[in-house]
Amino acid sequence: MPFLEQKNARIHYELSGPEQAPALLFSNSLGTDLAMWDPQAPDLFEAFRVVRYDARGHGQSSVPPGPYTIDQLADDVIGLLDHLKLDQVHFCGLSMGGMIGMSLALRMSHRLQKIVLSNTAPKIGSREAWDRRIETVRTGSMEAIVDGVLERWYTPAFRASSPPAIESTKRTFLKTPVEGYAACCAAVRDMDARDTLAGIRVPTLIIAGTYDPATTPADGQFMAERIAGAQYRELPAAHLSNIEAAAAFTMEVATFLKA
Repeated sequence: MPFLEQKNARIHYELSGPEQAPALLFSNSLGTDLAMWDPQAPDLFEAFRVVRYDARGHGQSSVPPGPYTIDQLADDVIGLLDHLKLDQVHFCGLSMGGMIGMSLALRMSHRLQKIVLSNTAPKIGSREAWDRRIETVRTGSMEAIVDGVLERWYTPAFRASSPPAIESTKRTFLKTPVEGYAACCAAVRDMDARDTLAGIRVPTLIIAGTYDPATTPADGQFMAERIAGAQYRELPAAHLSNIEAAAAFTMEVATFLKA
């Protein structure tokens, strides 16, 4: 099981696909781990050298003291690319992972070829809402918020028709360390790239979910209007569109990256 040992964090990652293929790095959302990208595995793993990792505080990565920042989470990605000797990669991130992609594109664009920003926004939620969530998980554990999270992440129809996917997501969420989750909540809470978004000069695909209450289609359109040349796609899903609309998501990503 490969890990990157950094000075202040231990990052778990997986590397798959042909060695000479273009590199594609996936970045997970808040409260998930690298397995969230399993629906994309069969198609994209054949065409790309795929890097998946657990963001610090999640999965099998370590839980350094928080709070974290999005720039700090982006630095973990750069450390991983350096470790793997990957000068440039395509990048695909969802929600918090998309925020990490924005940070990379604004600060280290020379390391990126194309980026996919999915179900994300340059600012997500209010400080007060994030502070309440942090307090709730610290006093009541992840169990205290899991039902509300699943309601935001998936549409009622998908929750009814796909119990195995819902149960898998729930298990992963409940295993997420409270302190790691809270520290990443603070990172999302404190990011606001609305005024700097236009500085992104990397070819960008934006994916939104029609029924996403957390990062709405309006958020996706806001980004598309400000990032020069950005493409916008909307899928019939809520927040975790790569799972709920897996085939369409994979097709959009593959088409964009291979163009």
